[in-house]
Amino acid sequence: MHSTVYRSPADVHSGAVLMVGGGNTGYQIAEELAASHEVHLSVGSRQTPLPQRLLGRDLFRYLDAVRFLRVNVESRLGQRLQHGGETLIGSSPRAARRHGIQLRSRAVDASGREVRFADGSSLSPAAVIWATGFVLDHSFVQAPVFGADGRVAHRRGVTEVPGLYFLGLPWQYTRGSALLGWVKDDAQYIASEIARTATQVPEPPAVRAAV
Repeated sequence: MHSTVYRSPADVHSGAVLMVGGGNTGYQIAEELAASHEVHLSVGSRQTPLPQRLLGRDLFRYLDAVRFLRVNVESRLGQRLQHGGETLIGSSPRAARRHGIQLRSRAVDASGREVRFADGSSLSPAAVIWATGFVLDHSFVQAPVFGADGRVAHRRGVTEVPGLYFLGLPWQYTRGSALLGWVKDDAQYIASEIARTATQVPEPPAVRAAV
């Protein structure tokens, strides 16, 4: 199954479970399953782990206080951070092992029930849960708003096409643009742009005098 349809350990067959994907979702589901299943976690690329809480406060309280999540794409720091890796919040390989989770290398092939890994080992699990992330798909948008790299051309979600806006894109304007707690900033900006353009009175067409 895909991680989007997973709801609880009761949804998963008994026996060994292979989680494919070492991001936040993969680690979190693996840790929940570990109480009732034999769990193997296949990690393709390592992410920097950070604790969920520091000194009794949630990590995002600190990130918000230092305005880290409001670093924008036009700043030098923002341009550097856009090319950095993601982070694990509240999970880590060490914590996973404490939960009894067996870490595996990248899954590279499968045949029948057998999954093979980059280090040459293999596993025949009773269930596989895919937590390999998502890609943006704007194929349904039939408008000239895409650059040569296929990405949406916009500034803070506002495109060159009148009336067409985007919201929730990664790094739409700040580090927090795609996070629920901070998407409101972009939404407010777009709402103000919609209000501004709605109050603009179009100029009447020019009338040429007959000679």
